[in-house]
Amino acid sequence: MHLSIICRIIGMLLMIFSLTMAVPALLSIVFSDGALNAFVWAFTLTFCSGLLLWIGNLKQRQELSIRDGFLVVSLFWTVLGLFGALPFYLADNPGLSISESVFESISGLTTTGATVITGLDELPISILFYRQFLQWLGGIGIIVIAVAILPILGIGGMQLYRAETPGPVKDNKLTPRITGTAKVLFLMYLALTGVCALAYWLAGMSIFDAIGHSFSTVAIGGFSTHDASMGYFNSPLILMICSAFMLFAGMSFTIHFHAWRGRSLKQYFQDSETKFYLSVIGIAIITISIYLFISGTYSLSDSIVHGIFHTVSVATTAGFGAEDFSIWPSFLPVAVIMLSFMGGCAGSTGGGMKAVRVMLVAKQGIREMNQLIHPSAVIPLKIGTHRVESKVVSAVWSFVGVYMISFIIITLAMMACGLDSLTAFSATAAAINNMGPGLGEVAASYRSVSDAGKWILCYAMLLGRLEIFTLLVLLMPAFWRR
Repeated sequence: MHLSIICRIIGMLLMIFSLTMAVPALLSIVFSDGALNAFVWAFTLTFCSGLLLWIGNLKQRQELSIRDGFLVVSLFWTVLGLFGALPFYLADNPGLSISESVFESISGLTTTGATVITGLDELPISILFYRQFLQWLGGIGIIVIAVAILPILGIGGMQLYRAETPGPVKDNKLTPRITGTAKVLFLMYLALTGVCALAYWLAGMSIFDAIGHSFSTVAIGGFSTHDASMGYFNSPLILMICSAFMLFAGMSFTIHFHAWRGRSLKQYFQDSETKFYLSVIGIAIITISIYLFISGTYSLSDSIVHGIFHTVSVATTAGFGAEDFSIWPSFLPVAVIMLSFMGGCAGSTGGGMKAVRVMLVAKQGIREMNQLIHPSAVIPLKIGTHRVESKVVSAVWSFVGVYMISFIIITLAMMACGLDSLTAFSATAAAINNMGPGLGEVAASYRSVSDAGKWILCYAMLLGRLEIFTLLVLLMPAFWRR
């Protein structure tokens, strides 16, 4: 374990991260919103801490091992989440406690979108911008780590992705070097954000709202600058624009890259995961829209609009809202929450277990049933024309098993913290799937959750964001042995 190298890397990341507080500080100066001191102090503390870690280990030059990689990836989110909480804690408005500040920060960076803040419309403009920017930074961090770094560690959804994608997309990396990969991904992410902001502005949002919501839409985060979220704008056009960009951001950025490079849409139609992802969401949209109409909840046009928007929002784990879906009739609220377990595709900003894993589990289940009917038959597991290796299937089943066990334990822990069963279930699902809003007491805000509950949910958000094993492996005694 090269702790000195890890400290140097974390120090460098903190110094870079401190610069993200400069833009909100400038906004605070321009608009005189009273939050300047909070950002100045947060910047100073973050930068100086990073500088001390970096200078103290400047001469260390050893190569990082696989174990070091796990620790760096985990510390990336944890440390940045803790320092990212400083502006929320130091600002007079919203006046959050330490637990609430850390919860809001980690929720932003992991693109979960769960919030403890009420009265968003009265917040300083710099704080509002900072919340949205946190999600945008978290989104690009997720993509780079998922596509460029986790495959090197031998973990993550992109490892599975290699086994199932056709042709030239099979490579783990888009370009030969990690730096090149990260640059390509960043430019794509930036371009998508710009187009999204332009679309929002043309649809009637203010420039500030358009930029802020483009940050959280492309990151599939769900933070808004208004308490009513997307419902504030009362515009079906804005809801459809948001749905389109959430759906697009929920697809693998590897597929986007190859589609852009080849100037062709055929990559989307050839990719098994993308087709499965769109099929599940399409079936869910039709089911929910029809039920909303026949139950008399909305008119036909509103049923279609809300059916599309809320299904895509939850299925991609964005968590935007236009109406309170927790009061929808019958099975719909729970059904919507259950959609978040699939989440987006591997290599996207979406949370959840990832579509490729759900697809493989479904195919494996079908294969096992066929095997029961034909015990002597050799039935290979295929995705498209490609045979899936047994070790990949085993890895998927292990992931799903640990995911469910973690979900059950955290749900029970939340009930022990005083939440009723429905609230505990939905809060855990919303956190571990990085979705945001839940049901019951946490439908609008998580402020009523106890401090202990908030820390447990922070762990759940990190667990879901780091795809379970990355964080759990640090709890193994064998990991720390020489």
